[in-house]
Amino acid sequence: MNTCAIVIFGATGDLAKRKLIPALYRLMVAQKLTNFVVLGAAIGDTTAHDIMESAHDFITDKDGQIWQQLKERFYYQQLNFNVFDDYSALNVRLQELEKQYCLSGNRILYLASAASFFCAITEYSARAGLAHRIGSNAKPWQRIVYEKPFGHDLPSAHHINESIARVFDEHQVYRIDHYLTKELVSNITLMRFANCFFEPLWNNTYIDQVQIVLSEQIGIEGRGAYYDAYGALRDVVQNHILELLALIGMEQPYKLAGDFIRANRAQVIEKVRIIDGFLGQYEGYAHHEGVNVNSTTETFAMLCLGVDTPRWQGVPFYIKTGKRLDKKETVIHIKFKQINCLLLRGCPLESNWLTMKIVPDATFSLSLNIKKPGRTDELLPAAMEFCHSCIFGERAPEEAYEILLEEVMRAEQATAVRFDEIEYAWRVIDELYARKLPMYIYKQGCQGPQEIKNFEKQHGMEWRS
Repeated sequence: MNTCAIVIFGATGDLAKRKLIPALYRLMVAQKLTNFVVLGAAIGDTTAHDIMESAHDFITDKDGQIWQQLKERFYYQQLNFNVFDDYSALNVRLQELEKQYCLSGNRILYLASAASFFCAITEYSARAGLAHRIGSNAKPWQRIVYEKPFGHDLPSAHHINESIARVFDEHQVYRIDHYLTKELVSNITLMRFANCFFEPLWNNTYIDQVQIVLSEQIGIEGRGAYYDAYGALRDVVQNHILELLALIGMEQPYKLAGDFIRANRAQVIEKVRIIDGFLGQYEGYAHHEGVNVNSTTETFAMLCLGVDTPRWQGVPFYIKTGKRLDKKETVIHIKFKQINCLLLRGCPLESNWLTMKIVPDATFSLSLNIKKPGRTDELLPAAMEFCHSCIFGERAPEEAYEILLEEVMRAEQATAVRFDEIEYAWRVIDELYARKLPMYIYKQGCQGPQEIKNFEKQHGMEWRS
């Protein structure tokens, strides 16, 4: 597993220096990457030394010897993504490096470039021999990784998928969403299927609603041109939130691995139905560099979705995401239905809630109704909480990429997104834009547009705090 050559297309970008190079370093520290070489490729006129220096400050508690080893194994070659001859030259260089370091021929092509280059890189890499279609058990192996965003709508995503399918088999392809590698996210399926008391209750007979919140305090942070072309629906809902929804909503897979999980996630997203929603934009957004002064791009979205499967028929999935809000938080709240309490005073009882907090601190919390102390039959809500980060410590954000790279080397695709799953997600987003949802301006640092109150009243719900 730990012997391979890695080609990074877009090696001069922020993703390489902030995420990929630090992830490679940590894999070396853990001895999960031993004999390897990294060949960066991009259009920029730079050097491997300069790229590594730009990544230097994004690695904490650095071991000087390991860092030096990584620098010695990192190479760079200038490449125009649209010029085939450059790929041929890149493959010659890679073969020389593989021979120099006695590598077996295992290869990872990592596309850390804009999605507009995906088709060209895919086609030219195959034609030049950097990678090609091989069987699932072939040795050496060759795999290709696509960083999000994967297209900007359903037609563009379908076009990229068709381009990939012409030259690679699906088992070689990793369309990644780093959110799926976060520790508590990956624990959602295990929590559901490893505890016998959850599965019988995980349906519309007992669950009243599901709330998924991904709020951010930051704005667009120098990504004006990119963000203005995407917005909250494409940037967050299409990948992160719909993937969280799919993990909550999917049926039990035959195995908790690979394509079994991916197939069940896809079945959920295929059945997503739009019920209601509105959008927002924070004050001052249009003044950012790179943003159109008349921009109508959303920085906030509030949605009510349904999942048309027997398990979830009639259960609303409420979605809220936005930038420049009052707090940074990623959390899932599952509200169970109220029970009849004819034998007790103080009815109706509080609903039971299961809360899975992912950011800022990883916790599971289950609210129960318990007896109030003293000679009384009054009940109070109390939370039983498991604080993952308290016991196991915080996981650095970059570690998601360490896990991603390790899983690519292990041929584990559970955290990768299958071709149909990503197209189902884009279909939802395209329909949301086609509906021309109303847009409201909101002040920075608040909970979002004032329209939230009307939305809550209309749906008879309240966001869990």
